[in-house]
Amino acid sequence: MVEYKPEGQGRCAADLSEEELRAAAASGAILESTALAFDHDHRLRFELCGRTAYMSYEECADGAGTSAVRDIAILTRVGRPTCFVIEQMPLDAGGAFLLSRRKAQQACKAEYLDTLFPGDIIPCCVTHLENFGAFCDVGCGISALLPIDCLSVSRIQTPADRVAVGEAIFCAVKSRDAQGRLVLSLKELLGTWQQNAELFRVGETVVGLVRSIETYGVFIEIAPNLAGLAESCEGLRVGQPVSVYIKNILPEKMKVKLVIVNRDLGGPLHFEPRYFVSEGHLDRWVYSTAGSSKYIETDFSALPSPL
Repeated sequence: MVEYKPEGQGRCAADLSEEELRAAAASGAILESTALAFDHDHRLRFELCGRTAYMSYEECADGAGTSAVRDIAILTRVGRPTCFVIEQMPLDAGGAFLLSRRKAQQACKAEYLDTLFPGDIIPCCVTHLENFGAFCDVGCGISALLPIDCLSVSRIQTPADRVAVGEAIFCAVKSRDAQGRLVLSLKELLGTWQQNAELFRVGETVVGLVRSIETYGVFIEIAPNLAGLAESCEGLRVGQPVSVYIKNILPEKMKVKLVIVNRDLGGPLHFEPRYFVSEGHLDRWVYSTAGSSKYIETDFSALPSPL
C-alpha cells in the first residue's frame, strides 16, 4: 500500500541504488529528493545515483502552467525535499532521469485525499502561517488550510501561538472548500475540558501564558485547550509567560481560578500540542462538561462527505 506523506517525510531517493530506483520506477513508487536548481529551461534539477535528473515545468506540480499554481510555488522547491515518481530511467551512459511531481500529486489526491471523510485523523506538516490560519502539507506537497479558529479552544492571537513552520502535527478533516481542498481542525485532538483539567490539581503552581487581558480579569492558558482566569494585573502583555497558583477547578462551570505568582519569567514559552487522540476517526467531539451552560461541540457526521 502506497503511503502519501508530506514532503520531507517520504522515502529518500538518495539512499537507493540504481537497481532500487529501477524497481521504484516500475512500481510507480513515490520518492523524494532535494531539488538542486531551477535551470534556464525551466526545469527542476536533481541528482540520483550520481546522474542528473530533470523535472520539466509541467511536471513540477499538478496544475503547473495554469492559474492554479504560481511560479513562486515551483521556484521555492529549490533546496527543499520534493516528491516524484520516476517517469523514465536514463537511456544511456549520458542520459538523465525524468521525474514527475504532478503524477505523484494526482495519485495522492485520487487514492488518498479524495477518499477522506470529515472526522478522519491524518498526519500533516505545517508549511507556512497567515493571520487567518496555518497551511499544511497533507501529502506530496498538497496544501490544506487549518483555520485559526480550529487550532484550539483556548484563545490565541495568531497561529504561531499554537504551531510552527516545519512542525509535524495531526489534524482531523473538517470539510472541503469550494475547490475541493481539505479544511483541517486541530482542537478536537487536544482534549476536552475535563481531560485537560484532570492534568492539574488545586494547590499546584504551574507555568501559563497570558492569552487575553479583559477589564474583569486575565485569561491564562495552562494547556493548549485549557485556560483559567486570574485577577487583573498591571503591566501584563498578551503572550507573556507567568507562573500561576491554581486556586480552584470548577468542572460544572468549566472554570479554573488562578492567582498570578510570578510575572517575571525569562524567555518565551510555547506549549507543544498534547494529543488525546492521534489516529482513526471522530464522529463527534464534545468539549464541554456535563451540566455546563456553555456547550462546545463538533459533529463531524453532520459535515459534507467527499466529493
